[in-house]
Amino acid sequence: MLESGDDRFIADRYLSIPADQKDSLKIMNGKVVIITGAFGTLGRVVASKFSRLGARIVLIDKAPNPPADLGHIAAGDCECISNVDIADPTVASQTIERIRSTMTSVDALVNLAGGFRWELVADGQWRTWDDLYRMNVQTTVNMCRAVLPILTRQGRGRIVNIGASAALKAAKGMAPYAAAKAAVHRLTESLAEELKGQATVNAVLPTIIDTPQNRREMPDADFTTWVRPDELASLIAFLVSEDGGAITGALIPVNGRM
Repeated sequence: MLESGDDRFIADRYLSIPADQKDSLKIMNGKVVIITGAFGTLGRVVASKFSRLGARIVLIDKAPNPPADLGHIAAGDCECISNVDIADPTVASQTIERIRSTMTSVDALVNLAGGFRWELVADGQWRTWDDLYRMNVQTTVNMCRAVLPILTRQGRGRIVNIGASAALKAAKGMAPYAAAKAAVHRLTESLAEELKGQATVNAVLPTIIDTPQNRREMPDADFTTWVRPDELASLIAFLVSEDGGAITGALIPVNGRM
């Protein structure tokens, strides 16, 4: 959850774009990109990246209100859909129908919605497994299923999911989270096979992302080794771009400098 001071942290580091970069080549002019989990640190930086590239962005989040710094994030066409729980398949379908009522097409879905919890198996709770599955897997599956009819219409759709390096080799206390993200990995691979010739489906697998919350929870860590949100945003944008069209079914490690 974002706290006081987080907005300034994000704006200073990732949303304040030098003047000579604001009018960069609009390689995504007219493309409609849906971003879930869009009000958090990573979501806002990814949204800003796509907006600067000329995309029409739809920002979806469970939070009740859009971020206060929306003006920094969206330089162009932007729609915010807040207070929606896309872990509910009915809500996910209704959200896509709402988008279809205003957009003639959808070109890309970026599934950033998710959650994390560190918990040992020995003294943990079953609810943690259910919660992390719901936050990470069900949100992704529901949005993919709901958007497929419109996303695959032109044969050039893009889906990018957020996996995790921790799901490749799970450390102590990471079992519920790693299991959920491993499911996202398998979903990515299977859906890529299912949609060959209609859409690409890939996942990015970061280690620790440099966010205000992670800095608070790990104050003694070396932040310079973590993955910067803007680095992850650039990779996601590439996978959505025309240049990324030959890549599908990939689980791409993003290890920063660790």
